[in-house]
Amino acid sequence: MTSKPDLSLYLVTDREFCLGRPVERIVEAAARGGVSCVQLREKSLATFAFVEVARSVKTVLAPLGVPLIINDRVDVALAAGADGVHLGQGDMSYADARALLGPDAIIGLSVESMEQALEAGAWDVDYLGVSPVFVTPTKPDLRTAWGLEGLRRLKKESGHVLIAIGGIHPDNAAQVLEAGADGLAVVSAICSASDPEAASRRLRETIERHRSKAARS
Repeated sequence: MTSKPDLSLYLVTDREFCLGRPVERIVEAAARGGVSCVQLREKSLATFAFVEVARSVKTVLAPLGVPLIINDRVDVALAAGADGVHLGQGDMSYADARALLGPDAIIGLSVESMEQALEAGAWDVDYLGVSPVFVTPTKPDLRTAWGLEGLRRLKKESGHVLIAIGGIHPDNAAQVLEAGADGLAVVSAICSASDPEAASRRLRETIERHRSKAARS
């Protein structure tokens, strides 16, 4: 890529947590509040509907300069003209996704163990999604969390950008950044907020305080 994407505040959408509000509405408010990247996650939509929603969200984000990442589905990312894809451990291989999407696409990979993270060291992924940092209802199938100490250990071992996800909210965001996360990925902290723009702004302020502190040290 010609320039590295800003992944510092990364919204992962989940229709179930949007409280009946349109995903596009949540995404637009979040972007106004400081979200710098959006991953569209639609586990239950048929392909046609997924592509249509992705195109709609892309229309919202493009004027704001916020990249759109598609969860799991390389075909949907291609059809919608998204900026990249996020891969889970059971999805298409990184090498195949890169070959299909090209050198400029943003490609992230979820890692749920140190073994998976170290294996990814050989791949030129744009970031690792460290999942989950804390146990969270958005990932009920994942019972073992990295925790802050696990995140610290991974920071020492990995040269990749680390995006922390799982149970992150304004009250623990600073701790997650201090433990080594390069960015915060959130779901319910924004999707379920009564005011997604204000919730995003609060998280953005935490990130900027951390950056200022790091620059002074």
